[in-house]
Amino acid sequence: MDIRKVILIITRILVGGVFSFSGFVKIIDPWGTAYKIQDYLMAMGDPMTAFMSLAFIVSVVLAATELTVGLGLLLGIRLRENTIVAALMMLFMTPLTLWIALKNPVHDCGCFGDALIIDNWTTFWKNVVLCVLVLTIWLLRKSYGRVAGTYGEWLVEGFTFFFAIAIAGYCYRSLPLLDFRPYHIGANIKEGMSIPEGAPTDSTVTTLIYRNRLDSVVREFSLENYPNDSLWEFVDQKTIVVREGYVPPIHDFAMETQDGDITDEVLEDEGYTFLVVAYDLADANLSNRNHERLKHLYEYAKRNNYRFYVLTASVDQDIAAFIDNAGVDYPMVLSDKITLKTIIRYNPGVVLLKNATVYNKWSLPDVPDFKQPLEESKEGLMAKPDEVQKVLICFFLWLIPVLLIIGVNRRLIRARD
Repeated sequence: MDIRKVILIITRILVGGVFSFSGFVKIIDPWGTAYKIQDYLMAMGDPMTAFMSLAFIVSVVLAATELTVGLGLLLGIRLRENTIVAALMMLFMTPLTLWIALKNPVHDCGCFGDALIIDNWTTFWKNVVLCVLVLTIWLLRKSYGRVAGTYGEWLVEGFTFFFAIAIAGYCYRSLPLLDFRPYHIGANIKEGMSIPEGAPTDSTVTTLIYRNRLDSVVREFSLENYPNDSLWEFVDQKTIVVREGYVPPIHDFAMETQDGDITDEVLEDEGYTFLVVAYDLADANLSNRNHERLKHLYEYAKRNNYRFYVLTASVDQDIAAFIDNAGVDYPMVLSDKITLKTIIRYNPGVVLLKNATVYNKWSLPDVPDFKQPLEESKEGLMAKPDEVQKVLICFFLWLIPVLLIIGVNRRLIRARD
């Protein structure tokens, strides 16, 4: 086999695999990608913050394009066009990730969603390597033949893009197909908050700043050699973390009521607890139907003596408006906004806890119509997510039409010739 074809196949698989994986983990969690884009815009400041409302649309289009390009490269279709799009994306992302690595405005670039978190410098060098591989594909593209005819290949590209949009729509309406976050079903929150014995701690360097009383000269000293006489006046101190220690997967979970912190009380309860997570009540999907569904869930919890809380990071005015519209005085609890976005993507979503363990999670429209006590029904058992099955279904729903398109297109070409 021609060495150029071998190199091209290898580079196509590498670039296509990275793009496909990156696009897939983003498209199944479109809100997670949107939150990361909002973090970027906030770090950039004005006027970029004016585009915050477009973050979700951008996240879906970006992920769908990335997945389409990746699968196109893996299949070897529309090699010229897919390579151009991949090159344009890398020309944008590589300088951006260099800025992120230098300035560190966010700790995680989000290029692989929550599935694979890598540091900012690794992300930058990964993009540099991808740039070289994309250039290689461009230079060798003519040594690869067509998989199907022009119309067939464009049809595959279009179908892949809109299929990705459909997946994003499903995950927007429900929850991500795969949950890589520390609050996934089966996770124990207390264990996630604990620090193992012997885990490394932060390594810091403290600098003390003093001013000489005679000539007003300002100097910096370490903790070992700072002056201890009246000639020097203390001004300030700086502490820099040179190496971060162990950070538990869950480090910011807290539940605050008007009467105080109830976090330990809830996590130590051996019974069931319903947590309605709505990070922003003003922007929550609370149609009349969802209001009724929430009210029914609250009444069910009261009848069976289950804990029930609405967790939010909303301001008092929005909380008052929510209670007034609902006509129910729900027990409201304040929590961190980022934490609530991490716990569940849908706003609002419902989490079922028992013994500090996540037993189940639903978007509000998907909450079951509870009738029997949880102790006597299957809803009281820990859910067994069929995430792998869902992913396989999505894969074959994409693959079968693609193979049909390519097969039919080839037969039409042979019949025409």
